[in-house]
Amino acid sequence: MNETSNLSGANPWIKWQQSCLDEGFAQARRMMNLPTVWRTAQRIKKGVTPSEVIYEEDRLKLLRYPTATPPRHRTPLLFVYALVNRPYILDLKQGRSVVAHFVNSGFDTYLLDWGVPTNADRHLTLDDYINGYLVNVVDYVCERTGSPQVNILGYCMGGTMSAMFTSLHQKKVKNLIMLAAGIDFATRDGLLNLWTRPEYFDVDKFVDAFGNCPAEFLQASFLLLNPVGNLIEKPINFIQNAESEKYIEDFLTTEMWLNDNIPVAGEVYREFVKYLYQQNLLVQNRMPVGKHIVKLGNITCPIMNIMARNDDLVPCAQSAPFNDLVSSKDRKSIVLPAGHIGLAIGSKAQKEVWPGVCDWLAERS
Repeated sequence: MNETSNLSGANPWIKWQQSCLDEGFAQARRMMNLPTVWRTAQRIKKGVTPSEVIYEEDRLKLLRYPTATPPRHRTPLLFVYALVNRPYILDLKQGRSVVAHFVNSGFDTYLLDWGVPTNADRHLTLDDYINGYLVNVVDYVCERTGSPQVNILGYCMGGTMSAMFTSLHQKKVKNLIMLAAGIDFATRDGLLNLWTRPEYFDVDKFVDAFGNCPAEFLQASFLLLNPVGNLIEKPINFIQNAESEKYIEDFLTTEMWLNDNIPVAGEVYREFVKYLYQQNLLVQNRMPVGKHIVKLGNITCPIMNIMARNDDLVPCAQSAPFNDLVSSKDRKSIVLPAGHIGLAIGSKAQKEVWPGVCDWLAERS
């Protein structure tokens, strides 16, 4: 036996054969575990914290997270997510929920679900969303709670829209938290900033042809921001970890959300691409929202600006200038070594960022 062992150690060919055999058995064990994938997929929920729909308008729904005891903080908190995905990424699963942090910290917490636009909604504009739907939701929350203001946490595109809303309606906002939100689109750090340049992308022809921006187009764009990671490394990692039920559950939960794209109302998409990505009007105090012009200097409330160092979608260079463009004296920035989604569901963010953000907001609410 020792002789065989010595021979194996001395003969690279035998050693290679043994390695192949070991990997073959390991792969067989992984394949045998794949039938559990279907059972795991059936257990996945879209949002884990108990909630109730308290307000509806057209496609929009407002969710509230009820608690057994009254909220400890007077000012309610409204989550505003992007128009391109479902908002349950903020309440993805047990132990990876931003919503749960604030609910457990005693905030009266609300989540805005924009819904799925139909072809009839293709003409909706940023004015309709910001000065229409969002104003109505904030007014409803204030009337319901008796609070004159709300706290807002805006994520991604929802953060950009929240900044516009706060600029136009500062008296309605007590504190503003920005999460991976694009503000200065002059940077060329991200591929989206390159792909949307007017010489490469005619957004007018695109919207005129399709109406709403198709979900499939958005999904393909997001995948191509990191093609190696999304199309090669991800499936390899899945196969290599197929024996771990926890890994499979985390993987499928995240993938379900990533592939749950929705279309964007055509005119909103046109305005976002043309006025922000192509003309960068927001930082120039020239951004039109209906008959209004957004001036970020109108923002005077405390702000928290949270960014991800490895963000492929919204680079830090696109978010960081916000703190210097507002008139707020109470300003804070956090940069986490994570990606765009990791800011919300990453284990590091759950342990090191969100408890501190809850404390920051509690002191100001």
